[in-house]
Amino acid sequence: MDSEDKRESWGSRVSFLLACIGYAVGLGNIWRFPYNAYKSGGGAFLVPYFIMLVLCGIPLLFMELAVGQYTRRGPIGALDKLCPILKGAGVGTVVISFLLSTYYNVILSWALFYLMSSFQDPLPWVGCNNWWNSEFCFKNSANSTDLSKHINMSLGVSSTQEFFDKRVLQMSDGIHNMGEFQWELFGFLALAWVIVYFCLWKGVAMTGKVVYLTATLPIFLLIAFAIRGATLPGAEEGLRYFFTPNWQKVLEPQVWVNAASQVFNSVGIAFGSLIAFSSYNKFRGPVLRDTLIVTLVDAGVSLLCGVAVFAVLGNLAHEQGKNVEDVVADGPGLVFVVFPHALSQMPYPQVWSVIFFGLVICLGIDSQFATVEVIITSVKDGWQDLNKYLSHELLVFIVCFTSFVCGVPHVFQGGIYWFHILDYYSATISLMYVAFFETVAIVWCYGAGRLAKNVADMTGKEPSVFFIFSWKVSAPCLIGIIWAFTLLDYRTPSYNKGQYIYPEWCHALGWMVTSLSLAALPAVAAWEIAKTKSGTSLWEKFQHSWKSKINHCPCCGTKLDESKRAHSASQLSNISSDEGSEQCFLKLNKDDLDV
Repeated sequence: MDSEDKRESWGSRVSFLLACIGYAVGLGNIWRFPYNAYKSGGGAFLVPYFIMLVLCGIPLLFMELAVGQYTRRGPIGALDKLCPILKGAGVGTVVISFLLSTYYNVILSWALFYLMSSFQDPLPWVGCNNWWNSEFCFKNSANSTDLSKHINMSLGVSSTQEFFDKRVLQMSDGIHNMGEFQWELFGFLALAWVIVYFCLWKGVAMTGKVVYLTATLPIFLLIAFAIRGATLPGAEEGLRYFFTPNWQKVLEPQVWVNAASQVFNSVGIAFGSLIAFSSYNKFRGPVLRDTLIVTLVDAGVSLLCGVAVFAVLGNLAHEQGKNVEDVVADGPGLVFVVFPHALSQMPYPQVWSVIFFGLVICLGIDSQFATVEVIITSVKDGWQDLNKYLSHELLVFIVCFTSFVCGVPHVFQGGIYWFHILDYYSATISLMYVAFFETVAIVWCYGAGRLAKNVADMTGKEPSVFFIFSWKVSAPCLIGIIWAFTLLDYRTPSYNKGQYIYPEWCHALGWMVTSLSLAALPAVAAWEIAKTKSGTSLWEKFQHSWKSKINHCPCCGTKLDESKRAHSASQLSNISSDEGSEQCFLKLNKDDLDV
């Protein structure tokens, strides 16, 4: 009980909600959702998207928030309590989060570079007369004749592409050539980590104050950007591409897989951050209401991002005299190549560039410190006496500095190739594997019915039959289908749409990175069985390591009854009506405890 009582908590429920919203609303909303919608049937994509949101996104988010709030532990500690033998799914989650943390801030270092460059007049990515430009550089504009001087027009490279490749990255000719150290990017990478550190150094109480700015400011900036984009010439053509439904696409299985994958990645399920965040909630609280708020805000922002992105792409196509489909892009190329050109075509381009890259940085910071929080929470849960020897500030520094050092290779001239390999192999295949076994551990091994009883102990009411069915059937099946399609759709990655082919040893190295999270589950399961003292036979040890360790209420210590409830319906009437109480009851008699 002592360790539970000392666990820190959010300053308010609003802080928790903003932290979850800030984490869910990330860079993927800008560079992934609009592109997925476009290639999956435009407006028709919204039908499978919202169906998958209801069948998969909302139930799984509800599950993770309930697990974290009830167990008051991060992903590893929570699964250790629920189903020890599958605790490796939690370990795999933390491994993925650590790998992500080492290179995600590199994107922020690029964004900081662009933000600083946005104060120059003219914007440095506009012209072709700079020291980094090649003879094949051309200005992407309808009235530009720069390309006419080239004999082979297919060799032309836009000025925005050359700024990203030759000025920001100064990229080498391949992964075999690391090239020189980029001190500018190193400085911006260090600055990004300093920002993340000071968002986390005082615990969730400090983080809860930071998110009031980092979670709300991007939404206001995005609204301003969407309004400005919608007024640009050609914007209506881009919006028509985004919203016009292609109903034939809805019948394709791949579109439904894309929708489920978009929901999964956008909400941020199985990365551990949501469980970690909710573990700092006070024991009682409206879990379902929190779930609905986070998912609906994330879906709304995704649509807003689609409007902003395709309005700008429509303007870009109008300026270049092309079709919208010829300028559509996703990933970092959309943010650092396509958008800079579009920004340069706007009135007061410096102002809109500052707004846009400020938006990118805020979105990235929220996601990054949520990812780092998973690691910190898991370390503290694993070694609960650690605070006696190591202050929270020092622990945060060690985690941030370790991830920072691991990210340094990405700021070499050949770093972009390592970045791409790590980005592709760290989570693309293993995430759904980890998510599947996390769900199995919670809803099949621990039990969806038992989780419903836990929700009743926290809220006074069990979830509806819909959620129990979704936990038991639809969500695991959908995750399994997505994972199967991911494996079937596997292709060895190449850089820049096949222009650079990675050597075979890179793919071998990539699979080694993937195996770090894949191997965690069987390795931890074997360890749990081996260390189990109960039983003499292997089968008895297996059965014991499968059983939940929760026999008492994690909050007040009341022994669970036969139905796995800590409090009967009559006891629940004694619960205060105030939200967010630290305890199950206003008054708790020692005679009621059986610890």
